[in-house]
Amino acid sequence: MPKPTSGQVHIDKPLTNISVAYMQSSSEFIADKVFPVVPVQKKSDKYFKYSKEDWFRSDAKMRAPGTQSAGGGYELTTDDYVCDRYSIHKDVDDDTRANADAPINVDREATEYVTRQLMLKKEKIWVSDYFTTGIWTGSTTGTDIVPSTLWSAVGSDPVGDVDAQRDAMKQTTSYEPNVMVVSRSVHTILKNHATILERIKYTQKGIVSEDLLATLFGVDKYLVASATENTATEGKDADMNFMFGKDVLLAYAAKSPSIMQPSAGYTFGWNGLLGSGATGSRIKRFRMEDIESDRVEGDLAFDLKVVGADLGVFFNGAIA
Repeated sequence: MPKPTSGQVHIDKPLTNISVAYMQSSSEFIADKVFPVVPVQKKSDKYFKYSKEDWFRSDAKMRAPGTQSAGGGYELTTDDYVCDRYSIHKDVDDDTRANADAPINVDREATEYVTRQLMLKKEKIWVSDYFTTGIWTGSTTGTDIVPSTLWSAVGSDPVGDVDAQRDAMKQTTSYEPNVMVVSRSVHTILKNHATILERIKYTQKGIVSEDLLATLFGVDKYLVASATENTATEGKDADMNFMFGKDVLLAYAAKSPSIMQPSAGYTFGWNGLLGSGATGSRIKRFRMEDIESDRVEGDLAFDLKVVGADLGVFFNGAIA
């Protein structure tokens, strides 16, 4: 055997231009894309609500000469929000930092980890607060909708089903839905649906894009909710699942938060917390000398609030 051997002249070391990490892209999360964000200075407070009934009923009356005009008014109430605070940290100890090989950057990775953890938590809460049954009342029945023919079945009409709910919301609120949130599995069915392919076959490219589906369903935003999560406990084999099931949310979302402006939902973000942005998020790094580590800590303080239940329609189980 020739000496020195190949093993003696080369010691394996990590490549500096690649590494492998499973990390969900921030574009997969939709929690801050649906409803307007309301930056608030206080963790909790109140906001005004006007009665819909008084604004859609005319109390004007014919007035005889020399008489007073008919009087009218409207009910004004308040509701409140409370921005719960969620936090997580990752410690980077001195030994690990000093011993790390390129391309590992323990500080950057700690920040990415903390950020993704908070985004995942917010997405999970968004699902439980908005994307589930028993919340929205804007449909033809005033409750959740299950298509009479599921959209995964032959002969179904997704566009017609959405149009029916659009008309119902328009009739009871004077507003039409402008955002449609579909789960990944529903999107896969829709982009391959026979009636949709028939409708778009003469378009420029004949390809079912999200922008094209937004136009087809008559909304400004068509959002595909693709976030996944590991539902297994720590130490167990991963159990990866989509977070958004087989459902659809159709809603009216205000362009931006404003006075006397209805919206199905608002996201209150506590930006009064020192160093927080509009969504109530902040990342801090500080020294923990007792454990010879730098701590990367993230906070997220928010409240996902349903403010107009009749401005939303939930399709529960739109596909098989």
